[in-house]
Amino acid sequence: MGFIISLLTSLIGILVYLNTGRISGEKSRLAIRTITILISSIAILNSISRLLVIVPPGNIGVVNLFGEVSESTLNPGVHFLNPFNKVLNFSTRIKDLKENIDVTTQEGLSLNLDVSLQYKLDPQKAATVYKTIGTDETQLVISRFRSTVRAITSNYPASAIYSTKRQEIAQKIDQQLTQEIPTLGFIVEEALLRNVKMPDILQVAIQNKLKTEQENQQMKFVLEKERQEAERKRIEAQGIADYQKIISVGLTNQVLQLRAIEATEKLAQSNNSKIVIIGSEKGGAPILIQPETGTSRP
Repeated sequence: MGFIISLLTSLIGILVYLNTGRISGEKSRLAIRTITILISSIAILNSISRLLVIVPPGNIGVVNLFGEVSESTLNPGVHFLNPFNKVLNFSTRIKDLKENIDVTTQEGLSLNLDVSLQYKLDPQKAATVYKTIGTDETQLVISRFRSTVRAITSNYPASAIYSTKRQEIAQKIDQQLTQEIPTLGFIVEEALLRNVKMPDILQVAIQNKLKTEQENQQMKFVLEKERQEAERKRIEAQGIADYQKIISVGLTNQVLQLRAIEATEKLAQSNNSKIVIIGSEKGGAPILIQPETGTSRP
């Protein structure tokens, strides 16, 4: 409509300018011509501007012509369009949706989760989003987000949500929303479980339970360490016993006598020894070794 008004204004200005020759006064004719040129120039510029559409960065343009939405979207930049087209800009930047959601655990306990969903518009589905959802998708996304969080957390006990399974729950929420949200025309970047709030009494009970579990784990570790040490000692003792058994098999009387003679010789060669008396087997004469003279006699 604005394009038609501008066009008509410029045409009227041109006609007025052409008919100013009928005006008798020179000054009056010059003033009217100046005014008509100015008005016509503004109208023409306004008409031309209606042909140019600028889509800002981080947006996608959806074209609407008399209620008919075009499937072709406009990327950021300058575009020449039919002046009767209406262009709506949709942001393609990441949005951070933060929610405090009351959920019920596996045991029926009530918790409050501080969660957030980071998502953005799929540029390829911008026209579909405009036709099916409109320009504000927030409430629809919030409904899906809350429903998914409640459905997943209901499968976990309160202690797991509070401590050991937080990362797993966040991953399952992200996976579930990644399947559901794209059908609406959006892309899920990440789902975050930032905080878990619960009654103080329940929180203390869970902390005590976790402390007990840690102590039990510590005790299991100590017992396992002691068991391994006992096993090590048993293996060591078995090795020593096996060694002694092998040695005892090879220790004959001749070997023992040879070892005794070798030991006696070493003792005789010591600086502290003077006379060494060595007994012999039954029927044999003792041996006397005098280190100073290096001789021996029966």
